[in-house]
Amino acid sequence: MASIGRATIASAALALAACGGDRDPLLGTLERDRVELVAEAREPIVEIAVREGEPVAAGQLLLRLEPAAAGARLAQARALEAQAERRHAELAAGARREVLREARALRDGAAARAASEVKEFDRVEKLVADGMLSASALDRQRALRDGAAADLAAARERLAELEHGTRGEVLAQAAAALEAARAQVAELELSVERHTVRAPRAGTVDALPYELGERPVADAPVVVLLAAGRPYARVFIPEPQRASVAAGARATVRLDGSDREWQGEVRYVSSEAAFTPYYALAERERSRLAFLAEVVLTEPEAERLPTGIPVEVRLPAGP
Repeated sequence: MASIGRATIASAALALAACGGDRDPLLGTLERDRVELVAEAREPIVEIAVREGEPVAAGQLLLRLEPAAAGARLAQARALEAQAERRHAELAAGARREVLREARALRDGAAARAASEVKEFDRVEKLVADGMLSASALDRQRALRDGAAADLAAARERLAELEHGTRGEVLAQAAAALEAARAQVAELELSVERHTVRAPRAGTVDALPYELGERPVADAPVVVLLAAGRPYARVFIPEPQRASVAAGARATVRLDGSDREWQGEVRYVSSEAAFTPYYALAERERSRLAFLAEVVLTEPEAERLPTGIPVEVRLPAGP
């Protein structure tokens, strides 16, 4: 009886050990980050510089769209920028010397006329007082004298305006117009640059959805890259295991066609379940939930592995 009891206890211990051992493997596929490069203008494709499956370096030319229309808008914007620059420089420099000399000459001429009309008024006033001219002659001369004085005042103000230069408010408006023109040029330069599609990072060309000469829809992907570097296993973690799995957890990965085990590390676990029943989440139904996770292969040799291979990921048992 004692031996039977010891055997029963041993069997129970083995069962508990099995429950606390490694979990069933998680099934998934080997993936890499997918980078979709879109067309920002609806223009024909004039050059495709790569082929599908070709490795590319960061900054490498992939594809070019027809830049003629954007180039014409850029040329127009540059002309407006040059016009705004010259207008600002003209206002900042103030009046030319020739204009100042002309204004001084007009002032001197107005001063001479005003002096002459004052003297003539004095003579006419004396003659009217002596009864030799009528009062109407004095009125006419008074109007001429006052008009000449007004012309002199206007000439002096015009000269003062030219000598003081452009008002600060007007100069500020010209500076703002120049900055707006420069910003427009910068925007259109960026637009022209975006007609050339370059690789934002090293990788492999996965797809070229359009052919040479086609006009892609605006914001449609024209090149799809698979990023270079170590791939990751894309798996789904069952709800009962979710609480014990976090970013940074170690894992082992087996690939179809490879006899070795690859070391990995969980880099991401979704906070939302991939499947949520429409009914209440009773305890029996919660086990149907699954959470997307990504397990990066940490060994350098993993960089050469192809994408899309089925994998099995084993996570260590939780506490």
